[in-house]
Amino acid sequence: MEKRKRRVIIMGAAGRDFHNFNTVFRDNDAYEVVAFTATQIPDIEGRRYPPSLAGELYPDGIPIIPEEKLTHTIKEEGIHEVIFAYSDIEHEYVMHKASKVISAGADFTLLGNDETMLKARLPVISVCATRTGAGKSQTTRKICEYLNEDGYDLVTIRHPMPYGDLEKQAVQRFATYEDLDKHECTIEEREEYEPYINKGMVIYAGVDYGAILREAEEEGDVLVWDGGNNDTPFYRPDLHIVVLDPHRVGHETKYHPGETNLQMADVCIINKCDTAEEEDIKELEENIERENPDTEIIRADSPIMVSDPEAIEGKKALVVEDGPTVTHGEMSFGAGKLAAEKYGASEVIDPRDSAVGSIKETFEEHPHLGDVLPSMGYSEKQLDDLEKTIENSDCDVVITGTPIDLSRVIDVDKPLVHVNYELKVQEEGRLEDILDGFKERF
Repeated sequence: MEKRKRRVIIMGAAGRDFHNFNTVFRDNDAYEVVAFTATQIPDIEGRRYPPSLAGELYPDGIPIIPEEKLTHTIKEEGIHEVIFAYSDIEHEYVMHKASKVISAGADFTLLGNDETMLKARLPVISVCATRTGAGKSQTTRKICEYLNEDGYDLVTIRHPMPYGDLEKQAVQRFATYEDLDKHECTIEEREEYEPYINKGMVIYAGVDYGAILREAEEEGDVLVWDGGNNDTPFYRPDLHIVVLDPHRVGHETKYHPGETNLQMADVCIINKCDTAEEEDIKELEENIERENPDTEIIRADSPIMVSDPEAIEGKKALVVEDGPTVTHGEMSFGAGKLAAEKYGASEVIDPRDSAVGSIKETFEEHPHLGDVLPSMGYSEKQLDDLEKTIENSDCDVVITGTPIDLSRVIDVDKPLVHVNYELKVQEEGRLEDILDGFKERF
Protein backbone atom coordinates (compact mmCIF):
# COMPACT_ATOMS: atom_id res chain seq x y z
CA MET A 1 0.00 0.00 0.00
CA GLU A 2 1.37 3.40 -1.02
CA LYS A 3 2.17 5.63 1.94
CA ARG A 4 -0.09 8.67 2.14
CA LYS A 5 1.63 12.00 1.54
CA ARG A 6 1.65 14.49 4.37
CA ARG A 7 -0.37 17.51 3.26
CA VAL A 8 1.23 20.84 4.16
CA ILE A 9 0.53 24.59 4.14
CA ILE A 10 3.43 27.05 4.48
CA MET A 11 2.59 30.37 6.15
CA GLY A 12 4.72 33.20 4.80
CA ALA A 13 5.22 36.69 3.44
CA ALA A 14 7.08 36.09 0.16
CA GLY A 15 10.53 35.18 1.43
CA ARG A 16 11.38 32.63 4.13
CA ASP A 17 8.35 30.55 3.08
CA PHE A 18 9.71 30.00 -0.43
CA HIS A 19 13.19 29.21 0.90
CA ASN A 20 11.82 26.63 3.33
CA PHE A 21 9.91 25.02 0.50
CA ASN A 22 12.98 24.93 -1.74
CA THR A 23 15.23 23.39 0.90
CA VAL A 24 12.85 20.93 2.59
CA PHE A 25 9.82 20.17 0.43
CA ARG A 26 10.73 20.59 -3.24
CA ASP A 27 11.33 17.16 -4.81
CA ASN A 28 10.34 15.51 -1.50
CA ASP A 29 7.58 13.07 -2.37
CA ALA A 30 6.77 12.39 1.29
CA TYR A 31 4.92 15.72 1.30
CA GLU A 32 2.37 17.60 -0.74
CA VAL A 33 2.47 21.37 -0.25
CA VAL A 34 -1.13 22.39 -0.90
CA ALA A 35 -0.69 26.17 -0.58
CA PHE A 36 1.32 29.08 0.71
CA THR A 37 -0.48 31.71 2.75
CA ALA A 38 0.54 35.38 2.48
CA THR A 39 0.55 38.26 4.95
CA GLN A 40 2.45 41.50 5.83
CA ILE A 41 3.02 42.53 2.19
CA PRO A 42 0.17 43.95 0.06
CA ASP A 43 -0.95 42.30 -3.19
CA ILE A 44 1.10 39.09 -2.99
CA GLU A 45 -1.78 36.67 -2.46
CA GLY A 46 -3.64 35.38 -5.52
CA ARG A 47 -0.40 34.45 -7.28
CA ARG A 48 1.12 31.00 -7.74
CA TYR A 49 4.55 29.69 -6.92
CA PRO A 50 5.49 28.79 -10.51
CA PRO A 51 6.16 25.26 -11.78
CA SER A 52 9.70 26.24 -12.85
CA LEU A 53 10.54 26.90 -9.19
CA ALA A 54 8.23 24.35 -7.56
CA GLY A 55 9.78 21.34 -9.33
CA GLU A 56 8.50 18.22 -11.07
CA LEU A 57 6.09 17.27 -8.26
CA TYR A 58 4.09 20.47 -8.89
CA PRO A 59 3.44 20.79 -12.66
CA ASP A 60 0.76 23.44 -12.00
CA GLY A 61 2.74 25.31 -9.36
CA ILE A 62 1.38 26.05 -5.88
CA PRO A 63 -1.36 28.59 -5.06
CA ILE A 64 -0.69 31.54 -2.73
CA ILE A 65 -3.77 32.37 -0.68
CA PRO A 66 -4.56 35.05 1.94
CA GLU A 67 -3.70 34.02 5.48
CA GLU A 68 -7.32 34.74 6.45
CA LYS A 69 -8.26 31.50 4.65
CA LEU A 70 -5.84 29.35 6.67
CA THR A 71 -8.19 27.55 9.08
CA HIS A 72 -10.84 27.06 6.39
CA THR A 73 -8.24 25.51 4.07
CA ILE A 74 -6.89 23.24 6.81
CA LYS A 75 -10.34 21.72 7.25
CA GLU A 76 -11.38 21.67 3.60
CA GLU A 77 -8.12 20.21 2.29
CA GLY A 78 -7.34 17.79 5.11
CA ILE A 79 -4.06 19.51 5.99
CA HIS A 80 -1.75 17.58 8.34
CA GLU A 81 0.91 20.20 9.05
CA VAL A 82 1.35 23.97 8.88
CA ILE A 83 4.84 25.46 8.65
CA PHE A 84 5.23 28.97 10.11
CA ALA A 85 7.75 30.86 7.94
CA TYR A 86 7.85 34.61 8.39
CA SER A 87 9.65 36.99 10.71
CA ASP A 88 9.57 40.01 13.03
CA ILE A 89 6.58 38.62 14.92
CA GLU A 90 5.91 38.69 18.65
CA HIS A 91 6.20 35.28 20.33
CA GLU A 92 2.64 35.60 21.62
CA TYR A 93 1.39 36.24 18.07
CA VAL A 94 3.16 33.09 16.85
CA MET A 95 1.46 31.00 19.52
CA HIS A 96 -1.94 32.50 18.74
CA LYS A 97 -1.41 31.26 15.19
CA ALA A 98 -0.37 27.89 16.56
CA SER A 99 -3.58 27.68 18.57
CA LYS A 100 -5.68 28.37 15.48
CA VAL A 101 -3.83 25.72 13.49
CA ILE A 102 -4.00 23.08 16.21
CA SER A 103 -7.68 23.74 16.91
CA ALA A 104 -8.36 23.23 13.19
CA GLY A 105 -6.71 19.80 13.39
CA ALA A 106 -3.19 20.29 11.99
CA ASP A 107 0.29 20.25 13.50
CA PHE A 108 2.15 23.56 13.85
CA THR A 109 5.87 23.50 12.96
CA LEU A 110 8.88 25.81 12.98
CA LEU A 111 11.75 24.50 10.86
CA GLY A 112 15.27 24.62 12.29
CA ASN A 113 18.64 25.74 10.97
CA ASP A 114 19.96 22.27 10.12
CA GLU A 115 17.21 21.73 7.56
CA THR A 116 17.09 25.20 6.05
CA MET A 117 20.62 26.63 6.08
CA LEU A 118 22.62 25.96 2.91
CA LYS A 119 26.35 25.28 3.21
CA ALA A 120 28.53 27.48 0.99
CA ARG A 121 31.97 26.48 -0.24
CA LEU A 122 33.17 30.02 0.51
CA PRO A 123 33.44 31.68 3.94
CA VAL A 124 30.19 33.39 5.00
CA ILE A 125 29.67 36.40 7.25
CA SER A 126 26.03 36.93 8.19
CA VAL A 127 24.58 40.19 9.50
CA CYS A 128 21.15 39.82 11.08
CA ALA A 129 19.15 41.56 13.80
CA THR A 130 16.69 41.15 16.63
CA ARG A 131 14.21 43.60 14.99
CA THR A 132 13.87 45.16 11.56
CA GLY A 133 15.34 48.65 11.31
CA ALA A 134 18.19 48.02 13.76
CA GLY A 135 20.89 48.83 11.20
CA LYS A 136 21.85 45.59 9.46
CA SER A 137 22.59 47.10 6.07
CA GLN A 138 24.86 49.89 7.32
CA THR A 139 26.72 47.25 9.35
CA THR A 140 27.05 45.04 6.29
CA ARG A 141 28.38 47.93 4.21
CA LYS A 142 30.94 48.75 6.92
CA ILE A 143 32.17 45.15 6.89
CA CYS A 144 32.32 45.08 3.09
CA GLU A 145 34.30 48.35 2.93
CA TYR A 146 36.93 47.05 5.36
CA LEU A 147 37.37 43.69 3.65
CA ASN A 148 37.42 45.31 0.20
CA GLU A 149 40.22 47.63 1.32
CA ASP A 150 42.10 44.55 2.47
CA GLY A 151 41.88 43.02 -1.00
CA TYR A 152 38.97 40.63 -0.55
CA ASP A 153 36.48 40.21 -3.39
CA LEU A 154 33.08 40.27 -1.69
CA VAL A 155 29.62 39.37 -2.88
CA THR A 156 26.64 40.39 -0.77
CA ILE A 157 23.43 38.39 -0.78
CA ARG A 158 20.23 39.93 0.56
CA HIS A 159 17.29 38.25 2.24
CA PRO A 160 14.45 37.90 -0.32
CA MET A 161 11.83 40.47 -1.26
CA PRO A 162 10.22 38.89 -4.35
CA TYR A 163 7.00 40.85 -4.74
CA GLY A 164 6.70 40.67 -8.54
CA ASP A 165 6.99 37.90 -11.13
CA LEU A 166 8.54 35.06 -9.12
CA GLU A 167 9.83 33.20 -12.16
CA LYS A 168 11.68 36.29 -13.41
CA GLN A 169 12.96 37.01 -9.91
CA ALA A 170 14.46 33.57 -9.26
CA VAL A 171 18.01 34.97 -9.37
CA GLN A 172 18.60 38.74 -9.34
CA ARG A 173 21.94 40.54 -9.56
CA PHE A 174 22.18 44.26 -8.87
CA ALA A 175 25.24 46.27 -9.86
CA THR A 176 23.76 49.37 -11.57
CA TYR A 177 20.73 51.64 -11.18
CA GLU A 178 19.48 50.22 -14.47
CA ASP A 179 19.29 46.81 -12.78
CA LEU A 180 16.75 48.26 -10.32
CA ASP A 181 14.53 49.33 -13.21
CA LYS A 182 15.10 46.08 -15.09
CA HIS A 183 13.84 44.05 -12.12
CA GLU A 184 10.95 46.49 -11.46
CA CYS A 185 11.99 46.95 -7.84
CA THR A 186 9.62 48.27 -5.19
CA ILE A 187 10.70 51.07 -2.87
CA GLU A 188 11.50 48.51 -0.16
CA GLU A 189 13.79 46.62 -2.53
CA ARG A 190 15.49 49.84 -3.68
CA GLU A 191 16.07 50.81 -0.04
CA GLU A 192 18.17 47.68 0.36
CA TYR A 193 19.99 47.50 -2.99
CA GLU A 194 20.65 51.13 -3.90
CA PRO A 195 23.16 51.86 -1.08
CA TYR A 196 25.35 48.99 -2.33
CA ILE A 197 25.20 50.25 -5.90
CA ASN A 198 26.16 53.72 -4.61
CA LYS A 199 29.38 52.19 -3.29
CA GLY A 200 30.14 50.13 -6.40
CA MET A 201 29.21 46.81 -4.77
CA VAL A 202 27.32 43.84 -6.20
CA ILE A 203 24.31 42.41 -4.37
CA TYR A 204 22.20 39.34 -5.17
CA ALA A 205 18.65 38.49 -4.14
CA GLY A 206 15.67 36.55 -5.50
CA VAL A 207 13.72 33.39 -4.78
CA ASP A 208 15.97 30.35 -5.33
CA TYR A 209 18.84 30.77 -2.91
CA GLY A 210 20.52 27.56 -4.01
CA ALA A 211 20.82 28.93 -7.55
CA ILE A 212 21.84 32.34 -6.18
CA LEU A 213 24.56 30.71 -4.09
CA ARG A 214 26.02 28.90 -7.10
CA GLU A 215 26.25 32.14 -9.09
CA ALA A 216 27.60 34.23 -6.21
CA GLU A 217 30.32 31.69 -5.43
CA GLU A 218 31.73 32.20 -8.93
CA GLU A 219 32.03 35.95 -8.43
CA GLY A 220 33.88 36.43 -5.14
CA ASP A 221 35.92 34.82 -2.37
CA VAL A 222 33.80 35.83 0.66
CA LEU A 223 30.00 35.92 0.90
CA VAL A 224 28.22 38.43 3.13
CA TRP A 225 24.61 37.72 4.08
CA ASP A 226 22.53 40.89 4.58
CA GLY A 227 19.52 39.70 6.57
CA GLY A 228 15.94 40.87 6.32
CA ASN A 229 13.56 41.74 9.15
CA ASN A 230 14.92 39.75 12.10
CA ASP A 231 15.15 36.48 10.18
CA THR A 232 18.00 33.98 10.52
CA PRO A 233 20.48 33.43 7.63
CA PHE A 234 19.72 31.15 4.68
CA TYR A 235 23.42 30.20 4.53
CA ARG A 236 25.37 28.64 7.39
CA PRO A 237 27.57 31.47 8.71
CA ASP A 238 31.20 31.23 9.77
CA LEU A 239 30.77 34.55 11.60
CA HIS A 240 27.28 35.56 12.76
CA ILE A 241 26.88 39.25 13.64
CA VAL A 242 23.61 40.45 15.16
CA VAL A 243 22.52 44.09 15.42
CA LEU A 244 20.33 45.29 18.31
CA ASP A 245 18.38 48.52 18.83
CA PRO A 246 18.53 50.21 22.26
CA HIS A 247 15.38 52.16 21.39
CA ARG A 248 13.49 48.86 21.65
CA VAL A 249 14.99 47.23 24.72
CA GLY A 250 13.26 43.95 25.58
CA HIS A 251 12.27 43.18 22.01
CA GLU A 252 15.39 41.02 21.61
CA THR A 253 13.70 38.23 23.61
CA LYS A 254 10.07 38.87 22.62
CA TYR A 255 10.15 38.53 18.83
CA HIS A 256 10.53 35.57 16.49
CA PRO A 257 13.08 34.70 15.25
CA GLY A 258 15.13 37.61 16.60
CA GLU A 259 15.70 35.79 19.87
CA THR A 260 17.17 32.91 17.88
CA ASN A 261 19.60 35.31 16.23
CA LEU A 262 20.63 36.64 19.63
CA GLN A 263 21.30 33.17 20.98
CA MET A 264 23.30 32.24 17.84
CA ALA A 265 25.37 35.45 17.74
CA ASP A 266 29.16 35.44 17.71
CA VAL A 267 29.09 39.25 17.89
CA CYS A 268 26.31 41.57 19.09
CA ILE A 269 26.42 45.19 17.91
CA ILE A 270 24.29 47.65 19.87
CA ASN A 271 23.63 50.33 17.27
CA LYS A 272 22.24 53.89 17.62
CA CYS A 273 23.96 54.46 20.97
CA ASP A 274 24.39 58.13 20.08
CA THR A 275 20.60 58.67 20.23
CA ALA A 276 19.76 56.23 23.06
CA GLU A 277 19.71 56.60 26.85
CA GLU A 278 22.67 55.09 28.72
CA GLU A 279 20.34 53.17 31.05
CA ASP A 280 18.68 51.52 28.04
CA ILE A 281 22.03 50.56 26.56
CA LYS A 282 23.15 49.01 29.84
CA GLU A 283 19.90 47.10 30.22
CA LEU A 284 20.32 45.76 26.69
CA GLU A 285 23.90 44.68 27.48
CA GLU A 286 22.63 42.82 30.56
CA ASN A 287 19.95 41.09 28.50
CA ILE A 288 22.51 40.02 25.91
CA GLU A 289 24.89 38.64 28.54
CA ARG A 290 22.07 36.68 30.15
CA GLU A 291 20.89 35.13 26.86
CA ASN A 292 24.29 34.59 25.22
CA PRO A 293 27.19 34.96 27.68
CA ASP A 294 29.77 33.89 25.07
CA THR A 295 29.05 36.61 22.53
CA GLU A 296 31.18 39.73 22.06
CA ILE A 297 29.33 43.02 22.59
CA ILE A 298 30.18 46.16 20.61
CA ARG A 299 28.66 49.61 21.02
CA ALA A 300 28.16 51.64 17.85
CA ASP A 301 26.69 54.97 16.80
CA SER A 302 24.59 55.75 13.75
CA PRO A 303 25.48 59.38 12.97
CA ILE A 304 23.23 61.08 10.44
CA MET A 305 24.31 63.34 7.58
CA VAL A 306 22.01 65.38 5.37
CA SER A 307 22.46 66.60 1.82
CA ASP A 308 21.44 70.21 2.59
CA PRO A 309 21.16 71.21 6.28
CA GLU A 310 20.27 74.82 5.48
CA ALA A 311 17.16 73.67 3.63
CA ILE A 312 15.75 72.32 6.94
CA GLU A 313 16.43 75.15 9.40
CA GLY A 314 13.28 77.11 10.22
CA LYS A 315 11.18 75.22 7.67
CA LYS A 316 8.00 73.16 7.93
CA ALA A 317 9.19 69.62 7.16
CA LEU A 318 7.42 66.47 6.02
CA VAL A 319 9.43 63.46 7.19
CA VAL A 320 9.51 60.26 5.09
CA GLU A 321 10.97 57.22 6.84
CA ASP A 322 12.03 53.69 5.84
CA GLY A 323 8.76 51.79 5.39
CA PRO A 324 9.36 48.44 7.16
CA THR A 325 11.14 50.10 10.11
CA VAL A 326 8.16 52.26 11.05
CA THR A 327 5.34 49.89 10.05
CA HIS A 328 5.83 46.31 11.26
CA GLY A 329 9.13 47.39 12.90
CA GLU A 330 6.92 49.52 15.19
CA MET A 331 9.32 52.47 15.40
CA SER A 332 7.58 55.85 15.67
CA PHE A 333 10.57 57.68 14.15
CA GLY A 334 13.74 57.15 12.16
CA ALA A 335 16.69 59.04 10.71
CA GLY A 336 14.45 61.59 9.03
CA LYS A 337 12.78 62.68 12.26
CA LEU A 338 16.15 62.90 14.00
CA ALA A 339 17.44 65.09 11.16
CA ALA A 340 14.42 67.41 11.45
CA GLU A 341 15.16 67.91 15.14
CA LYS A 342 18.94 68.19 14.76
CA TYR A 343 18.86 70.75 11.96
CA GLY A 344 16.11 72.95 13.37
CA ALA A 345 12.92 72.38 11.42
CA SER A 346 10.28 74.79 12.71
CA GLU A 347 7.60 72.11 12.52
CA VAL A 348 7.16 68.49 11.51
CA ILE A 349 4.01 68.25 9.41
CA ASP A 350 1.52 65.48 10.24
CA PRO A 351 1.26 63.42 7.02
CA ARG A 352 -2.09 61.95 8.06
CA ASP A 353 -3.69 65.27 7.09
CA SER A 354 -2.71 64.77 3.45
CA ALA A 355 -2.71 60.95 3.17
CA VAL A 356 -4.70 59.35 0.36
CA GLY A 357 -5.62 55.81 -0.74
CA SER A 358 -3.32 53.02 0.39
CA ILE A 359 -1.16 55.45 2.40
CA LYS A 360 -4.20 56.48 4.43
CA GLU A 361 -4.95 52.78 4.99
CA THR A 362 -1.36 52.25 6.19
CA PHE A 363 -1.86 54.90 8.89
CA GLU A 364 -5.09 53.21 9.95
CA GLU A 365 -3.29 49.85 10.21
CA HIS A 366 -0.34 51.34 12.15
CA PRO A 367 -1.71 54.02 14.52
CA HIS A 368 1.66 54.41 16.29
CA LEU A 369 3.15 56.15 13.22
CA GLY A 370 2.20 59.68 14.23
CA ASP A 371 4.02 62.41 12.32
CA VAL A 372 6.22 60.35 9.99
CA LEU A 373 5.30 59.09 6.52
CA PRO A 374 6.37 55.51 5.67
CA SER A 375 7.91 55.16 2.21
CA MET A 376 5.40 52.64 0.93
CA GLY A 377 5.68 51.66 -2.73
CA TYR A 378 4.85 48.03 -3.40
CA SER A 379 2.90 48.88 -6.57
CA GLU A 380 2.42 51.67 -9.09
CA LYS A 381 -0.83 52.58 -7.34
CA GLN A 382 0.88 52.84 -3.98
CA LEU A 383 3.70 54.93 -5.46
CA ASP A 384 1.06 57.24 -6.91
CA ASP A 385 -0.62 57.48 -3.49
CA LEU A 386 2.73 58.29 -1.87
CA GLU A 387 3.40 61.00 -4.44
CA LYS A 388 -0.05 62.57 -3.94
CA THR A 389 0.30 62.42 -0.15
CA ILE A 390 3.56 64.36 -0.36
CA GLU A 391 2.20 66.86 -2.90
CA ASN A 392 -0.90 67.49 -0.76
CA SER A 393 1.19 68.24 2.30
CA ASP A 394 1.56 71.82 3.54
CA CYS A 395 5.33 71.62 3.93
CA ASP A 396 8.37 73.64 2.82
CA VAL A 397 10.75 70.69 2.56
CA VAL A 398 10.61 66.88 2.45
CA ILE A 399 13.20 65.09 4.60
CA THR A 400 13.73 61.53 3.37
CA GLY A 401 15.12 59.12 5.95
CA THR A 402 14.74 56.22 3.53
CA PRO A 403 18.10 54.92 2.17
CA ILE A 404 17.13 55.63 -1.45
CA ASP A 405 16.89 58.71 -3.64
CA LEU A 406 13.09 59.08 -3.74
CA SER A 407 13.33 61.33 -6.79
CA ARG A 408 14.21 58.23 -8.82
CA VAL A 409 10.74 56.75 -8.27
CA ILE A 410 8.35 59.66 -7.64
CA ASP A 411 8.03 63.18 -9.02
CA VAL A 412 7.07 65.88 -6.50
CA ASP A 413 7.29 69.65 -6.77
CA LYS A 414 8.88 70.08 -3.35
CA PRO A 415 12.55 70.22 -2.32
CA LEU A 416 13.91 66.90 -1.06
CA VAL A 417 16.65 66.64 1.55
CA HIS A 418 18.18 63.17 1.86
CA VAL A 419 19.48 61.71 5.13
CA ASN A 420 22.39 59.24 5.16
CA TYR A 421 23.60 57.22 8.11
CA GLU A 422 26.61 54.96 8.58
CA LEU A 423 27.85 52.66 11.34
CA LYS A 424 30.52 54.16 13.64
CA VAL A 425 31.92 51.72 16.21
CA GLN A 426 32.67 53.54 19.47
CA GLU A 427 35.77 51.49 20.33
CA GLU A 428 37.97 52.18 17.32
CA GLY A 429 39.36 49.06 15.66
CA ARG A 430 37.18 46.61 17.61
CA LEU A 431 35.13 45.40 14.65
CA GLU A 432 38.23 45.31 12.44
CA ASP A 433 40.00 43.08 14.99
CA ILE A 434 37.09 40.62 14.88
CA LEU A 435 37.17 40.60 11.08
CA ASP A 436 40.94 40.06 11.12
CA GLY A 437 40.35 37.02 13.34
CA PHE A 438 37.77 35.77 10.84
CA LYS A 439 40.26 36.15 7.96
CA GLU A 440 42.90 34.14 9.80
CA ARG A 441 40.60 31.12 9.88
CA PHE A 442 40.46 30.80 6.08
